[in-house]
Amino acid sequence: MADGDVEPRTDRDERREFAGTVGRKEVRKIKARRERGRTAWFWVGLFGLVGWAVSVPTLLGIAAGVSIDRRWPGPVSWTLTLLLVGVAVGCLNAWYWVVRENQGEE
Repeated sequence: MADGDVEPRTDRDERREFAGTVGRKEVRKIKARRERGRTAWFWVGLFGLVGWAVSVPTLLGIAAGVSIDRRWPGPVSWTLTLLLVGVAVGCLNAWYWVVRENQGEE
């Protein structure tokens, strides 16, 4: 055969492709059956969980910062510093919950 020629497809290649297609469709069907019980309320609850996962550490950081600033005033605003730390911790926490939920789907 020349370099530009394409080898003809064999029955083995077609069977392998067919098996792959069937396998992918079966995985998709099993996933859909597993998620059938997930209503809109499930997703609202997950959204709320992510919201709380971010807001609670943020509010705790603000409260701790205000307390530190009142007791030991200084050039550094601990309120702003701990606000940023709280947001970062909250985002990591929310990321953890979203990843955990996605692993449950697979």
